[in-house]
Amino acid sequence: MDEQTYVRTRQSLHAAAELLIAGPQHRESGTVRLRIVPGGFGGVRWPVSIVGTELVWPEGRTRLAGTFREVAQTAGFEPGAPQQVYTDTTGTDPDTAIDLDSSSAGLIEEWFTLGDEVLGILAPDVTPVLWPEHFDLASAVTEVNYGISPGDAAHPGPYAYVGPWTPRTGAFWNAPFGALRPHVEVDSSAALLEFFEEGRARATEG
Repeated sequence: MDEQTYVRTRQSLHAAAELLIAGPQHRESGTVRLRIVPGGFGGVRWPVSIVGTELVWPEGRTRLAGTFREVAQTAGFEPGAPQQVYTDTTGTDPDTAIDLDSSSAGLIEEWFTLGDEVLGILAPDVTPVLWPEHFDLASAVTEVNYGISPGDAAHPGPYAYVGPWTPRTGAFWNAPFGALRPHVEVDSSAALLEFFEEGRARATEG
């Protein structure tokens, strides 16, 4: 797959997480937190998920095709971003057409699944959260954020990160927020866990 196809898919899934899950869930239950589910992601209190390239709810499922509003109306609810929770929204209008490539969506969902598994090993007592603001899956442990992202404006492809709340210095810390490793360097459970554990050790050093 080419980078532009991947980025368009990532942006559509991010918008879907915000407009179809986080926003409606916040209006219903007051939380924007999302979680990983088999094959995708969904709300923690809103019984709607995105699995593969489909929206799934208790009464049915439908392809993520057409506009976000059309998909939401098929499932019987109104789409929309969370209001007055965070300012850095995707800026996507509900009437925007969804643009998904199944291979790219599969890569993102596999990355989230791997991240959820490894974060659970790293910190068994902490539940990883998929945050709709930046569309990253993270756990906070002793004032250090450990997480994975499918990409963003600065880093278009998927990556893992360690972000101490207090900045650290040294060669390991190669990003403004801490340490970043691209997906290709940490694409297995062992490699991702090793990165997180090294980050934990170095963060403890100060």
